Amino acid sequence: MAIKDVLLPLVGEPGAAAIAAIDKCMAAAGDIGARVSAIAVEEEIVVRPTVMVAADLADVGLAETVRSVTDADGLLRAADHAAIHFGVGFDHQVIRLSSVDIPERLVQAARLKDLSIVPLKSETDQSRAIIERLIFESGRPILICPERLAGELRIAFDSVVIAWDHTAQAARAVADALPMLQAAASVVIVTVVDEPTAAQLSSGAALVAHLAEHGIKASFETVEASGSSVGKVLASHVKRTASDLLVMGAYRHSRLAESLWGGATKTVITQPPCWVMMSH
Repeated sequence: MAIKDVLLPLVGEPGAAAIAAIDKCMAAAGDIGARVSAIAVEEEIVVRPTVMVAADLADVGLAETVRSVTDADGLLRAADHAAIHFGVGFDHQVIRLSSVDIPERLVQAARLKDLSIVPLKSETDQSRAIIERLIFESGRPILICPERLAGELRIAFDSVVIAWDHTAQAARAVADALPMLQAAASVVIVTVVDEPTAAQLSSGAALVAHLAEHGIKASFETVEASGSSVGKVLASHVKRTASDLLVMGAYRHSRLAESLWGGATKTVITQPPCWVMMSH
């Protein structure tokens, strides 16, 4: 299925890293021939006065109605400039929400798009929470753009790595990423193991054959875990091979289990090594 209709959530402040990421997200959308619908969020932030006079104490609710908002207009200006520069079809809306309501509103919008391209602020819990909700509840794939790497990310996904473990999530990710895989010059399927089993080798070879039916020439290899986590091994492999895009299934285990014990999804979301396309 071609990717034609993309959601771009814009949350936060228009700092240099955020603007660079918006630029790359818009360019990537243009490269795959998609139209972008941006939702810029004016985040309502409760501001409570540090000093209250006696009259205020009679109405504590008064303090909770004093609010400020984030600079959604600045984010939209950056997106509009990028859309014009890269010749991307673009529409937008501004919505004002409390922080707790932001993920649900973005999930609702994402369900009616082919893909969400999400700038990730690695240092904020809110950014990761939005991505987790989109993964679990939108029913659509997401493409993560790490803001900290925005300056060095390439626009075209010429070199793609597929993280393959023969799970339903990985299979969904491969299917969702077919348009990117068909356009790539190099596609490498990677299974992270200590010692590969016959079943794992057979599964990788079968995926190579499956992709060939779609006109995609892929190769398969196993990468030794060597006692490290799968997420860290994948990140190291992507950096070593200078890959443009990592395709992977999200949350093979429950979100709670990964939160408590760690997991490949949590590791990659925390510090994405490049563009990352995820499906659940």
